[in-house]
Amino acid sequence: MPARTILLLILVNLLWALNVVVSKVAVDDLGMPPLFYAALRALLTLLVLFQLLRPLPRNWPLVAAVGLAIGGGSFALFAIGLSYADPSTAGIVSLSGAPMTVLLAIVLLGEDVGWRRGVGIALAIGGVVIAISSPSGLQSSAGLGWIGLSCLVGALGSVYVKKIDVGGKPLQAWSALASFVVLLPFSLATERDLVAPLAEHPWQVLGCLIFAGLVVSVYAHTIYFNALKDHDANLVVPFTLLHPLMTVALGAWLTGDPVGFPLLVGGAIAVAGVSILVLRPSETFTKRFLVRSRL
Repeated sequence: MPARTILLLILVNLLWALNVVVSKVAVDDLGMPPLFYAALRALLTLLVLFQLLRPLPRNWPLVAAVGLAIGGGSFALFAIGLSYADPSTAGIVSLSGAPMTVLLAIVLLGEDVGWRRGVGIALAIGGVVIAISSPSGLQSSAGLGWIGLSCLVGALGSVYVKKIDVGGKPLQAWSALASFVVLLPFSLATERDLVAPLAEHPWQVLGCLIFAGLVVSVYAHTIYFNALKDHDANLVVPFTLLHPLMTVALGAWLTGDPVGFPLLVGGAIAVAGVSILVLRPSETFTKRFLVRSRL
């Protein structure tokens, strides 16, 4: 793999990690309602990728459902969790998405899992449990529950990616469309004071939305999908393990997250477990979504 591609993949993971911190600032410090924030993020992405909705894919309702699950749906739940949890712990808990994906593939698609991947699942789940037992994890247990639910929804969508015949960028466009259409009504029905944070902090909120909706959802994911197109997934996907590690580091640096011994040990064990899952080939579902940031 060329050095330029390696540097770009490191940059992509840095942008994904920064997105966790930026989203935390948006929904916590700036007071953006999480569902409304996720809907506006999807709208920005949709405006840029709108032309990729055509031609209409086969079984487009399934494409929209999968896009919602791996995109705005899981991101909205993650944003709700960030209202209560710190970015560092959230980054480690998000590693539970990989073992969830494999377990769902076993149940729904008949995936065969050997003893090595069984060990990987056990390590990933055990590491996340240890991380949650840290002081910061216990203090934000409600938020981590939402993040766990976000991982479950994203894992469910990832399992069914193989059932659709859509490229990476068109899937981003359908994800943005489905996310906006679903999340905006939910936000209007359940959240209050939607416009107040925009009126009080217009440039800060706009900056967060541009970063999340354009820099991350469009630019970073385009680099990632291009790398997957040009190189074997076994070379590209392991780079995504940098994402939670960078999230912990940025959370400690930028938002002052308490990073104690249990979080570090649990994170290391979880990363080791997910590494096994990533490096062991899957015959049933698309590896590119086993470990990934949200579209």
